Amino acid sequence: MIFTKQKDFNFILNLLKGKSKVFLVGCGECATTCKTGGEEEILEMKKKLEEAGKSVTGWVVPESACISSQVKTAMAKNRQALSQAEAVLVFSCGSGTQSFKENDRMNLDVYSGNDTLFAASVDSQGNFTEVCSACGDCILELTEGICPVTRCAKGILNGPCGGQKDGKCEVDRTKDCAWILIYKAKTQKNKTGDLKSVIKTRDYKKSLKPHIAPAKN
Repeated sequence: MIFTKQKDFNFILNLLKGKSKVFLVGCGECATTCKTGGEEEILEMKKKLEEAGKSVTGWVVPESACISSQVKTAMAKNRQALSQAEAVLVFSCGSGTQSFKENDRMNLDVYSGNDTLFAASVDSQGNFTEVCSACGDCILELTEGICPVTRCAKGILNGPCGGQKDGKCEVDRTKDCAWILIYKAKTQKNKTGDLKSVIKTRDYKKSLKPHIAPAKN
């Protein structure tokens, strides 16, 4: 999932300076899980904006704000409310904000109410952890499912640097060294011999931006 953080409310008010009528958009997946753009958060934002003197013409929470077909359906159902708005405030990841903008035929001002931070996994306690950098050249099969590109502060591909101490990273002593974690996992499976193989330098062409993946028929 994509982890987001809602922008400071005063920053949002500044974004909307000169705009009195606003339409709100959330997301039923990632932003709902992060509590940055679910129905509860959208209604709370509606209340705060109205208390600040703004008029909220309507709101909607598509199941997935980044999927064009769902955005189009949401816009069609709220066309009248959108036509009355001077701006749209989207509380999703950046993909959702851009998806709404790309499907907007009214040429509205579309603003993002969230900052997009990272791709995350969610543990059983509801904590969010960045575990993948979407580098396009995955080596998890070589590292026991632990990504050194993301979880090593230096992105080292072949063993820990000299700065690790007691299994902790020299950049942040509260964080585990990714390569020590990989070593321990290899030890449990009697696979430490794997570490003698050198992992090749990443193919950085695979991470050139922007990625475009054609639809599969």
